[in-house]
Amino acid sequence: MRYTSLMRCSRLGILSALAFLPAFAQVQLGRIQDKIDHGNGTAESTNWSGYAALGSSFNSAEGSWIVPAANCNGVAAQRYAAFWVGIDGYNSSTVEQTGTMTVCIGKTPSYYAWYEFYPKAMVEVTSVRVTPGDRISASVVYNSTTQEFTVTITDQTTGRSFNTSSKVSGADRSSAEWIAEAPCCTHSGGILPLPNFGTASFGEDSTAITGTNFATDSANSGSIGSFLPVNWIEINKTGTSSSPQISTCSALSSDGTSFTCTWGKPPA
Repeated sequence: MRYTSLMRCSRLGILSALAFLPAFAQVQLGRIQDKIDHGNGTAESTNWSGYAALGSSFNSAEGSWIVPAANCNGVAAQRYAAFWVGIDGYNSSTVEQTGTMTVCIGKTPSYYAWYEFYPKAMVEVTSVRVTPGDRISASVVYNSTTQEFTVTITDQTTGRSFNTSSKVSGADRSSAEWIAEAPCCTHSGGILPLPNFGTASFGEDSTAITGTNFATDSANSGSIGSFLPVNWIEINKTGTSSSPQISTCSALSSDGTSFTCTWGKPPA
């Protein structure tokens, strides 16, 4: 009887723990949604916030950020915020990207690294464990000889790194991005709500990682701000019924490498 009771308690404990693990299979990052480009260097979206650089034949994008902590107080369901660097997705149907996720599963925060060659599914990177406050560097590089994209993510705080490569059919290489995203999807569809991540800091001024928030295309190589003003876009996330929280981003720093995005409550 005692053995049976212990087994039952152990099984219940495992099931309880599993109930709080992130539902990785439900989450997918993707291209910008419901984009409104104001034509003045700013845009709105229901899933993206951050910056995009526009051009042609991008062959690299590099980024850095500090892993933001999730405030999960009062959260009863699942909330996700992805922070990443990538190529494509602003004006095209693919996205080649890698980053970190800040998650609330109820009141329990969780953090992990991932990559995605959208429209293929997101893949968790279990070999790079991340925690709030870690300095992350990441890159996406296109090899014209092999026609493959290589994504690399490194936790500069712990020294752990991961990379992988893939061909991506139909990739336009028409933009590079540095993004805080509310991913998709619940079982019923729709963009997921954002956890309260406070303020996310991107770029060299916050991470002290040189050569980040940089990109190279056929005409330019340098920081976000080195692209012509008509070719970089500040993106702010607006609210939806499934993801009412907003994310508002700052202007670029004077050196063109850095910015912040700040979580906000749904407008009253």
